[in-house]
Amino acid sequence: MKERCIVVTGASRGIGAAIAGRLARAGYAVACLSRSGALPELPDLPGDARARLIAGVADVTRAGSIAEAIGKIAEGFEIVGLVNNAGVHLEGASAEITLGHYDQVMATNATSVLLGCQAVYPHLAARKGGLIVNLGSFFDKLGVKRNLAYCASKAAVGAMTRCLAVEWAGKGIRVLDVAPGYIHTDLNHEAITQGPLRAYLEKRIPGREPGTADDVARLVASLFTSDIPFLTGETLYIDGAQGIAH
Repeated sequence: MKERCIVVTGASRGIGAAIAGRLARAGYAVACLSRSGALPELPDLPGDARARLIAGVADVTRAGSIAEAIGKIAEGFEIVGLVNNAGVHLEGASAEITLGHYDQVMATNATSVLLGCQAVYPHLAARKGGLIVNLGSFFDKLGVKRNLAYCASKAAVGAMTRCLAVEWAGKGIRVLDVAPGYIHTDLNHEAITQGPLRAYLEKRIPGREPGTADDVARLVASLFTSDIPFLTGETLYIDGAQGIAH
């Protein structure tokens, strides 16, 4: 029998890298897709788990690229799930953002989710089940200045999650949206640990601290290891209660 494998996009750094590490610790082979094709740097990952990480190259905004990458993985592994994590965060005044800005954010954050889901669908349908986890954001329900494209893209992720969960339930495929709040990663370390953003988060997050990439990774990994058949179509917020704090 082929080894069970979960595909993670944008897995070379940040939240994607943490998710890949947690899934590998849980015993899955993990196909780490990114434009660079680099494996995540996870110095604390045990050797046996590290051996389960598989490097892959894919541009998630191109249908042919993601489909080809997933097809190659399926030749040697049984694909049991997908984590659509790749994304980009661009800001700009709404009256001034260009169509190129908008298209880039939507393509990377939302269209890529559709393309990834379409690419993995035949493999999950053939085995009569699997789990897709899309990475959204708690910005999907907020009005955030200078973030029109980003908020719209993450709202689209939630909408696609609901539609696919309903449409593909008959194939045994579950689809969930994990929506983080402010998460401290290597990509935003300086901004989130000092200056005005740090002061803002201390006031707005009830626990006064942002989350970590490992917080998100633990939640995503638990969705695969717990295997709750009736849980699908939902957006699971992991934001330290910031989104509901008044």
